[in-house]
Amino acid sequence: MSEQTAVSPRRNTLDTIFYYLPRVLIGLALLAFIGYLVVYVIYAVQLFRFPFDYDQGEGFELMDTILFSRGEWPYRNNDVYPFYSSNYPPLFHVIIAPLVWLFGPQYWTGRLVSFLGTLVTAAAIGYAVQRVGKRWWISTISGLAFLASNYVYHVGPLFRQHMFMVMFETLAVVSLAVTYDREERDGRHHNKMLLGVMVLLLAAGYTKQLAYATVAAVFLFMFLREPLRAIKWAIPFAAVTGLIFFWINWSTDGYWFLNTVTANINPFVPGQAEGLFRQWFRLHTVLTVTAVLYAIYQLYFERISPYTVWFGIAVVNSVTAGKWGAGESYFATAIAASCILTGLLFSRTLNWSQQHNGDKSWTFTIHKPVLSLPKDSQFTIHNFLGRYLYTAVLLLIPLLFLIQANKVFHMPTHTPALTVVARALGKPTEVTIAPQTSCSAPRDPERIPYVDSAGVSLLGRPPNAQDTAAGEQITAAILAGDTAAFSEDAGFNLRAGRDVVTNPTQLLNLYNNNQVDLTEMLAMLDNQAFDTIILRAQFYPPPVLDSIGQQYETVELVQMNGFVYCIMQPRDGNR
Repeated sequence: MSEQTAVSPRRNTLDTIFYYLPRVLIGLALLAFIGYLVVYVIYAVQLFRFPFDYDQGEGFELMDTILFSRGEWPYRNNDVYPFYSSNYPPLFHVIIAPLVWLFGPQYWTGRLVSFLGTLVTAAAIGYAVQRVGKRWWISTISGLAFLASNYVYHVGPLFRQHMFMVMFETLAVVSLAVTYDREERDGRHHNKMLLGVMVLLLAAGYTKQLAYATVAAVFLFMFLREPLRAIKWAIPFAAVTGLIFFWINWSTDGYWFLNTVTANINPFVPGQAEGLFRQWFRLHTVLTVTAVLYAIYQLYFERISPYTVWFGIAVVNSVTAGKWGAGESYFATAIAASCILTGLLFSRTLNWSQQHNGDKSWTFTIHKPVLSLPKDSQFTIHNFLGRYLYTAVLLLIPLLFLIQANKVFHMPTHTPALTVVARALGKPTEVTIAPQTSCSAPRDPERIPYVDSAGVSLLGRPPNAQDTAAGEQITAAILAGDTAAFSEDAGFNLRAGRDVVTNPTQLLNLYNNNQVDLTEMLAMLDNQAFDTIILRAQFYPPPVLDSIGQQYETVELVQMNGFVYCIMQPRDGNR
């Protein structure tokens, strides 16, 4: 009796600690990822208010939307004035067009749609985990982990179509998993549900070409399950995709193919690909390793899920981030898939540990088809944690989520409250970055109220009043003349009510592929037909830059969003 009295208080104390400690960690993990959601919303709202390009190319997306709102194709002849064309599929812009009808050509329209698309993606990830694992906090964090990624944070609220493509991809794969689960439960095919998957895939592909990887993943999964059925669905899917493609190409006199296919053949930069892969793994270590472990588990112990196939192909396809003009956003699909796999593994492990808590050992079977084994193979693991197995797992999972949260740390610190939070977390409150200059002399580094574990980045820092004033200053330079500006950013001409002239990266890609005639453009530049030239990164083809250098001179330098813009006017002696 005295022995029980001596042991019992210690055991009760230990049980109390093990009861509350996991719940404290779960609360901290939820708080961390909800905090990232708040930071994401702050960044998005600041971008909604900014009336110029934040990321190079946003203005061209807006221009595409304007053209669609007028019932015009943006796939045009780059050889003639205004030397402009789009290089992306139409769906994203078509969806935003009604907002342009209602509110005019505003940047916030596309930024809002892209931002909402990332929220839908996060919700789909959470749903995919919840319907299997039934652990609400794991499902919630899995969805929020997508939004917490540095890459999603940087690009999600921009007027760019990439995250909208990821939304359709995620919805398609989650719908595929639901369809096959329901078919197995009911013992019959649900072709209407599968048709919905095909529609989502089609939407993803006509939002951005990169969705081909998810299309391949879906049909590969279907082929692994039912080869004949996969072929039967692939044929009409390819036919519909092709018909839409050829219809648009016919409607645009072939400029659709030129601008969306030929103009996207860019050189591959191995160092860029390697650097981005290293950064992706460093930032998303917990998500990536967990996803790989779950994929290995499925390979050895059960049938491969659509999420595993999707993750594998998405990771391989992320090598395309090494193309010139590509970047970190190309990993977003792999990140979405890894969030689902992480949530599934954590939920299943927690549920299993609860069911088998206190078991002395467990026996697992490796089925013979794996690695061509001659027969099923079994092995046994002993439970050295005893009745604390469930508690140990319940401690480990939120701890891993907290590690992941720390790895992706990013926060603007432009307000006193955010500065206090960063300081309380033991993080820096600012970074020192030199403004980006390509057409002017280098400048000294400046303090930026933003910290990011991804490293030096000009994305992520909310634009401020000085940036808006700088944009208005550049616009005023255009309005001082009579013509549209020959500009690397579309936003200034849009603000001034002038023609959007050129899409520089599009022209450079076509030039590198010998698919553009610069004769008319060079003649206009040589004749100083433009009152103003605006350069930011000098992405124009070399002959264009040569002509600008000969006929124009820099009259003003304006810094906006960490970039120095060169405002140029005709050289007097050449008029």
